Amino acid sequence: MARYGAIVVVIVVVIVVIVVATGGKSNNPPAAQSAADVNTVPIPASMHLAPDPATTPGDEGIPLAKGPVLATLANAATGQTVQGVKCQAGEQLVEHVHSHLTIFVNGQSRAIPYGIGIPGAEAVQTAHGPFVETGSCFYWLHSHQADGIIHVESPSLATHFTLGQFFAEWGIPLNANQVGPAKGKVTTFFTAPGKKVGIYRGNPANLPLGNHYQIQLNVGTPIVKPIDITKWGNL
Repeated sequence: MARYGAIVVVIVVVIVVIVVATGGKSNNPPAAQSAADVNTVPIPASMHLAPDPATTPGDEGIPLAKGPVLATLANAATGQTVQGVKCQAGEQLVEHVHSHLTIFVNGQSRAIPYGIGIPGAEAVQTAHGPFVETGSCFYWLHSHQADGIIHVESPSLATHFTLGQFFAEWGIPLNANQVGPAKGKVTTFFTAPGKKVGIYRGNPANLPLGNHYQIQLNVGTPIVKPIDITKWGNL
């Protein structure tokens, strides 16, 4: 019995080492340093995301980002499993939360296209622009409109997701020195509900996606003041 007990102890130790080394499966907010000492410029007045009460929100209740699309869907996933994320016939709503992504390149806004994670996306025209309603399948991470909202819709509460997986579906790179086609030092702002905006110093691809998490990627300079979504509509 002592021998089997020792084996069990060894197995437990190995599991702990693996979890520590890989970071485990957790979407807890990461440790972020204060962003108070970062030199920033104001949010562009021409950007629809500017905190202006007169701003008209998109169909999801979130203002649309103004600016050219960062990257098209030319290299986007077409239905194959991507980094463990599957594409299924319908939306999976056991877990259903929303994160918001904003991207600036040298101080200029870049839009996140609608239809990421929805192969064969078919969009309807609304008063606020195209909105994807159907597709050949839905990845557990996807975007319905060009408002920066990442839908996390999974068949399990036990699986957690990262921003890197969303970019993998999009088919473009993401690391500390590149966001899609834009290359340069990436300054990453991260905000969790009830927390102050912080600077995330690690690889932005490792950032978790969670309910009302806000991520802002600034490639190069100037660095734009963090966007703060305070009204999430029905999301």
